[in-house]
Amino acid sequence: MPSVKVLLIEDDPAILRMVQYLLTDEGMTVVTACNGLEGLRSFYATRPDLVILDLMMPELDGWETCRRIREMVDVPIMMLTARGQDEDMVRGLSTGADDYMVKPFSPEVLVARIQALLRRTAWAKETETPAVFCDERLHIDLEARRVTVAGKPIRLTATEFQLLAYLVANAGRVLTFRQILENVWGWEYQDDTQFARLYTWRLRQKLEQDPKNPNYILTEYGVGYRFEKPVRAN
Repeated sequence: MPSVKVLLIEDDPAILRMVQYLLTDEGMTVVTACNGLEGLRSFYATRPDLVILDLMMPELDGWETCRRIREMVDVPIMMLTARGQDEDMVRGLSTGADDYMVKPFSPEVLVARIQALLRRTAWAKETETPAVFCDERLHIDLEARRVTVAGKPIRLTATEFQLLAYLVANAGRVLTFRQILENVWGWEYQDDTQFARLYTWRLRQKLEQDPKNPNYILTEYGVGYRFEKPVRAN
């Protein structure tokens, strides 16, 4: 099995060396860059399986670096940063990140979350669920991994797609935060309800006509979420 290739973009030499050592020790191949522009050049040259990037970097910050990478390809992206406010996490998701981890961090937790992100990406690519759900506005084809809203294709990250697939596969059922976190993100995230809330918010922005008054992804207050089955299902 070929080694996973990781592009690590980090301007702090100490953190860069530590993360490079951790991932190399896990059998991954690590390509490094110390700023966003260098990171983009390395991305074009190496086409990694995973990108890990800091936010506050010289020349080109992590937000813009992430946005440019996401425009090209659906590679999994993790933001690794000292910025831990909710608005920073929301902005990270909006630019296309699949995971967001705040410094300082536990090396063991970082490795576990990277492995979980790679598993989510592999699952999203290999899912064989043959479900198609549609109504006059929304069409979801899980087998083809295709979503359209009002006839317009909607691009989802691997994590967004897996969350939607889990909700759709359990349409009509109330899913608790813990069920969602364990089945979409893995046990490493089972108590991190903020992730479920933020990614659900992001899905609603892409799918709902009025995200503040959703028709498809409904909140069960204090419990979790429920996908409201469209009128017509194939």
